[in-house]
Parts: sequence; C-alpha cells; structure tokens
Amino acid sequence: MATEVLVPKLGMTMTEGTVAEWLIPDGGEVKQGEIVYRLETEKINFEVEAEQAGTVRQLVPEGTVLPPGAVVAYILAPGEPLPAGVNTAPTAAGAAAPAASATATAPATPRISLDGGRVPASPIARRLAKEAGLDLGAIPGSGPGGRITEQDVIAAKIRPPAPAAGAIAAPPREVIASPLARRLAEQLGVDLATVPGSGPGGRITKEDVEQAAAHPPAPAVPTAAPAARPQPAGGRHAGEIVPLRGMRKVIAERMHASLQEMAQLTVGAQVVMDEAIKLRTQLIEEWADEGIRPSYTDLAVKAVAKALARHPLLNARVGERGIELLEEIDVGVAVALDDGLVVPVVRHADQLSLKQIAQETARLAAAARSGRLQLDEMAGGSFSITSLGMYDVDFFTPIINPPNVAILGVGRIHDATAWEGDRPFRRSELTLSLTIDHRAVDGAPAAEFLRTLRDLLQAPYRLLV
Repeated sequence: MATEVLVPKLGMTMTEGTVAEWLIPDGGEVKQGEIVYRLETEKINFEVEAEQAGTVRQLVPEGTVLPPGAVVAYILAPGEPLPAGVNTAPTAAGAAAPAASATATAPATPRISLDGGRVPASPIARRLAKEAGLDLGAIPGSGPGGRITEQDVIAAKIRPPAPAAGAIAAPPREVIASPLARRLAEQLGVDLATVPGSGPGGRITKEDVEQAAAHPPAPAVPTAAPAARPQPAGGRHAGEIVPLRGMRKVIAERMHASLQEMAQLTVGAQVVMDEAIKLRTQLIEEWADEGIRPSYTDLAVKAVAKALARHPLLNARVGERGIELLEEIDVGVAVALDDGLVVPVVRHADQLSLKQIAQETARLAAAARSGRLQLDEMAGGSFSITSLGMYDVDFFTPIINPPNVAILGVGRIHDATAWEGDRPFRRSELTLSLTIDHRAVDGAPAAEFLRTLRDLLQAPYRLLV
C-alpha cells in the first residue's frame, strides 16, 4: 500500500510550511529513515524522513506552500501504481511518462554515502563535517539507526581515520544537486562541477546555481599562486547575495516591526559576579554525576523569574485593551543558529529549581541546534534573555521580541578594578542590558527590576531557595 509523505504538524501554532528542497528525486529510491525533503516554516527548518523504503513519487514542486497534513509525495512498493486520481508534481510532468523505464536503466541522483545511499546525519553534524572537510560516509554514527550526531563529527575531527595500508584512493565524488538545480544549470549553461554547494552535505541548490550564473569564473591566467585568503566567518563570501527567506525573512520582518511599533529604551547595570562564579563552579562539581552543567545564562533565567514575580509590569504585553499583566512566567532564551536566532521557552520558570532550569535549557538548545525544536516550544514566552558574552561583548541593545515588553541582554564576565579605601582590588563583573517598551514600562520600574536582578546575582544563594 502506498505510504503518504505529509507536511508534519510541528506545533499548535503552525499554519503552513514550504517544501524547500527535495532530497530524493522523483522516481528515486529511498530507504527507511532517509530524508525525503526539507521543510521550511517561519521559525524552523525540518527534515522529513521516510517511514518505509520504496520509490518516491513527488506530488508538488519545490517552493510549494501547504498546510500541515497535506500530502506532498507517496512512497511506493516495487511495481505499485499511484493511488487513483493522484497527479505527480507539475515540474515532473515531462518525465512522468517514461519514469518507469528510465529508473530501470539510469541510476537515481547520486547521494553521499559509501554504499550509494544518503548518510543519515543531524543538520548540525552535516554543517560541522562540511566546515571540517570530513566525509560523512567515513564517520560511524552513534545515533538511532546509525545516524551521525554532532559528537560523532567532533570525535572524527579530533581523531581522523587513517587510510588502510595499500588502500586505493576513492574516485572523485559525483556532483550532488537538487533536480531543480540541475535543470536550471542546463538552462543557464552552468557547469555544476564548478559550483560550491550550500545545501545539506554540500548539495547544490537552485540559489547556488543562480549565484554561479551571476558571477561566472574568470578565465584562468598563468600566474604565481596567490597567498591563501582567510575563510570568512559563517561560510559567506563577499559579493554573495543571501536569500531573505524562511527564518531569516521572519526575523527581519519581526525585528523591524518591533522597532516601528514600540518605544524602545535600553538601560544597563554592572553586576559583581564573584559569588555567582563560586556558586556555579560548586554546582558543576556537585551535579557532574548527573551530567548537568549549569551556565551563567541559567543563573540569569532563575534570577529573572524571581525578579518578574516582584515586578509584574515587565512580565506583560500591550494589547488592544491596554497593558496585560501575565500570570505565567515563561522565559525565552535565544539560541543562535546558522540561519538566525530561535527563542525556545522555559515554561513556568519561577516554579522550577535552578537544576531543572539547567536541564531544560540544555534540552532546548540541543533540540534547536539539531533541527528538532518544535514550534510550540518557541511560542508564548512572556520575557526573553539573549547573551553575547561568549563573543566578548560587554553591552548591547537587544530588540524586544513581540509581544513582550522587555528583553534582557547578558554580556561577558570580565575583570574589573574596585577600591577599598586607597587599596585597589580585582573583581569579576558583567553588564546587563535591559530593553523596555516605554509604552508599558517607564525608566524607574526598569531600574528597579535591574537592581533586583543585580542583588540576586550578587547573592546567588537566593537562587537556590
């Protein structure tokens, strides 16, 4: 019986998704657990896996926007026809008639693997392997079904596999590209072998072909080899056009709207972190057997939750009826991804212990970086925290995440000098940057909130009770 490939419902707030890229061509063979297509929503990207092995027959082209539950393809058993009344994707219409015979004589679009199949790996594992120049097919996977995880790639970077004695070098790998990219390359006269791929596992996308056509390589001229240029951060290059779509487009629209619709003001405060550093060091040692490693952001989440209970004006949103003070304290924590920021939410943060907060933030961050974060896990936050301390940033002006009325920025912990009479001494400090919506909160309540946060972090034993 034909198996439906659906647009999954990734959360109660999800209303639509875009078929961003087919990773198995129409008429191609798929194994159970392999990724069939990549789905884009307004907040996250998601890789949809095959529930069974068989032949994939696509019903819609790349770029199609559909509601959750819509059927985008079928997986058929050998010789099984499509269900009655079902039409294949318009882009495949020309190839639909000879598909049966063509697949019998020509191999499907090549995929990365030692055995000819696409290696199962998490999105972050693919990115790390690409950045390190590692072959995913040579990395053993420790995840479910042999799926390669982030830890597997990190281990391979530390201990790269040595070639076997007398081994014959593998032939050059064939070009990996989406069907749409191949058709576009033929139309534009672009040699796919010269196009770097930005998709999963180095796969060439439609945007890569358009970029290559807009900037064709200059003819080779014999000359001395130029000095190696440093690689740009984030894998981007000067002259490149980054598509404003998906998560990046939503972030751009919402942040612009946030600044347009709110009267935003940022205030800052210095916090002495000596006691917080001692507490965190002790907790790391105490909770090591449980695999729990609290971060300074976890301390900030707990402090914010306690402070919001005392300052409800900052746990609010502005609506048509006025300023609504929220009953639940749900703290969003920003997580940086390749495509932008996501803000998963720690629910009922005021009711959780510091240990529980550390466990929850670790779980949410891991889910975000592996592409498994659900939309419901990012909805409904009443206050947000974002940190740039790991990038050595002291002070910045975070932009409020609507419909919140405030957001806290956490800077780096740095050495500072203080005075005790005429004697200088060293201490550790960080800067908190609080942005408020002046429509709902004035400067004085914001300063009081910051003072409460400072007091809690400077006497952090209060976070344990």
